[in-house]
Amino acid sequence: MPRLIPAPAVVAAAGTKPKRIEEFAGRVNSGHTGVSVARMISPSGWQEPGQRPEFEEITIVLRGMLRVEHERGIVDVHAGQAVATAPGEWIRYSTPGPDGAEYVAVCLPAFSPATVHRDE
Repeated sequence: MPRLIPAPAVVAAAGTKPKRIEEFAGRVNSGHTGVSVARMISPSGWQEPGQRPEFEEITIVLRGMLRVEHERGIVDVHAGQAVATAPGEWIRYSTPGPDGAEYVAVCLPAFSPATVHRDE
């Protein structure tokens, strides 16, 4: 039987400015460990620490632009585009554009603070 997820859980975000994370499926809201799906609303000028996660992350930008720094350069992901990052790859997300960004992140397996491995 289908299981309704009536609302997302709002989770604390890392970074330089407040960013809203709404987890629909994942460890916090639904108990899923194999996948997490979250909507992010990020203000202009937000940046999080670099990280080397153990999970694959697929991010779909709905509005604005998400910048993804990696060891070989930078990828700017605009509304209507997506980016996929591999487990073990160093990345840093930010939203430097004037309007910030809204995006959906899918992590396989589900996001966990213990497996994100943020820079100190």
